[in-house]
Amino acid sequence: MSTAQVERVELDQLTCWRIRVAGSELLVAQQGAQILGYRQGEQPPLIWLSPDAAYRAGQSVRGGVPICWPWFGDLRRNPQAVQAHYQLEQAPAHGLVRALDWELLGIDEEDDAVTLRFAYDTRNQPLEGWPRDVGLTFFVRLAQDLGMSLETHNRGDTPLTLSQALHTYFAVSDVRQVGVEGLQACRYIDTLQDWQELRQQHAPVFAAETDRIYLDTPARLSIVDPGWGRRIHLDARGSRSAVLWNPWIDKARRLSQFPDDAWQNMLCIETANVLEDVVQLKTDERHRLDLRLSSETLEH
Repeated sequence: MSTAQVERVELDQLTCWRIRVAGSELLVAQQGAQILGYRQGEQPPLIWLSPDAAYRAGQSVRGGVPICWPWFGDLRRNPQAVQAHYQLEQAPAHGLVRALDWELLGIDEEDDAVTLRFAYDTRNQPLEGWPRDVGLTFFVRLAQDLGMSLETHNRGDTPLTLSQALHTYFAVSDVRQVGVEGLQACRYIDTLQDWQELRQQHAPVFAAETDRIYLDTPARLSIVDPGWGRRIHLDARGSRSAVLWNPWIDKARRLSQFPDDAWQNMLCIETANVLEDVVQLKTDERHRLDLRLSSETLEH
């Protein structure tokens, strides 16, 4: 018999689902199929949600895991093959599906796990300015850890090139004391230094505004947080790129749904397919981007 609790909740204008399994809790919005919050047991949240988050139709919520698709960031900074599919002058940042309602296909309960299945079908809901035939599916599985999978199915009769990211906001005790393991020796593009390509020497630490695109990333990255005595593991498949981001002091003041001092308690590691890691799909081909989040206690 399942010990899971599944509850539909309305947060202002958004329909959400709160799931509890084996002491863990997950909050997911139907808009954007956006994970909003995740915590394990009594420990602090793993996923950060802004204290100033607004739950408005047509507006992505600050925090959680927004889905950036079919492009990441500024479309003009994407490879030409990604830009070519979009036909309008003004392209919104981070693609087209973050603030649209997805269809909830089902909620499946197992012994100690719950899986939510969402879909966005461009046949039923065409994307303005992006006339492609694509079936998009997002799976979220809450068990002892949290798994998510974004699957793109190109049903059109021509090839498709896209960039994408699971734009995950992580909660940390103090970003100035936190390190990220797994990026040593990786190439990265520093978008704050004229998009120069550099190479990471040591484990990255945060001492200023950070916005870097890492290439040839390993399957596992880890956030080491001494203040909360834990290590958060990110295990990815279908991705060889990641974005590291923290707005720091000045940019935090300009962000919407973001308290001025909130930069201290969050960082983003965005599991991605960007730049030379873009997804290229032939007719009837699929790509799956998987991310699994887990945590363990730091050994003293």
